Amino acid sequence: MQTAEQLKELVKQKYSEIALQDKGTNQASCCGAGGCSTEVYNIMSDDYSTMEGYNPDADLGLGCGLPTQFAKIQPGNTVIDLGSGAGNDCFIARRETGENGKVIGIDFTPAMIELARTNADKLGYNNVEFRQGDIEKMPAGAGVADVIVSNCVLNLVPNKDGVIKEIFRVLKAGGHFSISDIVLEGNLPHNLRQAAEMYAGCVSGAIQKNEYLDLITANGFQHMTIQKEKAIFIPDDILSSYLSPEEITAFRTGNNGIYSITVYAEKPATEACCAPGCCAQ
Repeated sequence: MQTAEQLKELVKQKYSEIALQDKGTNQASCCGAGGCSTEVYNIMSDDYSTMEGYNPDADLGLGCGLPTQFAKIQPGNTVIDLGSGAGNDCFIARRETGENGKVIGIDFTPAMIELARTNADKLGYNNVEFRQGDIEKMPAGAGVADVIVSNCVLNLVPNKDGVIKEIFRVLKAGGHFSISDIVLEGNLPHNLRQAAEMYAGCVSGAIQKNEYLDLITANGFQHMTIQKEKAIFIPDDILSSYLSPEEITAFRTGNNGIYSITVYAEKPATEACCAPGCCAQ
């Protein structure tokens, strides 16, 4: 298996390619139907087009949920989007925060930052900004965000516990997050686990659902709820690149599942012993 730094470089390269390619070749409309794409990172997306604030130029079809729909964003809020891509969730969040709020997008890939800034300039937004950085070490101060959103990004990060600790640090007391991500129940076949494209496509980097939820509570968050859950179907034309027909059949009939979940949780309004580093030894 590749090292954490190698995985990060893989993600940066893949998402740079996506940011720089012709948008017309990266639409998820067909892939979302579940049977006609050879690109795994397109098969999970939900339809944003009916949401207020939606901008088609910023929608690359790379998400696996609609976290901004569930994020309870209020006018005047400061919102941070982790893995902001071309700015899709940021612009929808900006519709909710209004002119008196602030939206900050953080992305690891320089090409995505450039694309998102271009989109923001076209829209004339002066309260939406994009910062290049690693979400394991966010370029944001402690206690600055009312709300954090993220769409199918934590599975791209080797150190998921580190990201959740950073979310806790950056949220204000009483703040909350709504995050869409891919999780597993059961085990992926070895060849899928080892495939670079499956990592970049948010599958092989996913962890068990229970492990994911346990990380959230272990880091001091409370009132955790799953706001939405859906099964992800990987078409045979993708699986056939990694698995034999017999292996595909076994995978389909086994007790295995790939799911998109949207998770909500709150940082306590007051520092309590359950917060990281707070408990007496």
